[in-house]
Amino acid sequence: MQKTALLVSLLLLSVMDAHAQSFTFRGLDKSPMDMAYYPDDYAHDRKFAPAKIGTDKAMIRITYSRPAKNGRDVFQKLAPYGKVWRVGANEAPEIKFYQDVTIGGKKIKAGIYALLAIPNETEWTIIISSDVDQWGAYSYNQALDVARVTVPVQKSDSIVENFSIQFAKKDAKTAVMYMGWDTATVALPISM
Repeated sequence: MQKTALLVSLLLLSVMDAHAQSFTFRGLDKSPMDMAYYPDDYAHDRKFAPAKIGTDKAMIRITYSRPAKNGRDVFQKLAPYGKVWRVGANEAPEIKFYQDVTIGGKKIKAGIYALLAIPNETEWTIIISSDVDQWGAYSYNQALDVARVTVPVQKSDSIVENFSIQFAKKDAKTAVMYMGWDTATVALPISM
């Protein structure tokens, strides 16, 4: 009985080993995934500098992919003006509110949403959608919008090579989500 069990185990191990050796991982994604928190750098500080965050709890988290400019015309090819764009690359970013928030006077319940935008040269319309788990904005459905807010574009002399999102504290009850790419930066105030 023990010999049979041993033989079966060895056979299974050799089959599993052969299968593992034949598996090939697909290549790395050209747009690496990133995550931003409010309070800024919350997850890092929670682990390595807990005194820095004190009793603060995470309030907002966004997971997104960071496309690179790579010499391309960002707002003509990658995020065309006047069209709905997933804010980043690949899947539409997910923004998680750990508590109810207000954006542009619109109350949004705690939960996970998709973050989209309609970029234009002087302003962006930021869209919070209940349609999560979508690739890009190809299946965008305006009926699933939870909020739409228009924010002005600030132009910069310096270029942001990789699309980036970062949070900053405005006051005790307001965070600002900054998004920047190429020479455009937008700021979205979020009240807790």
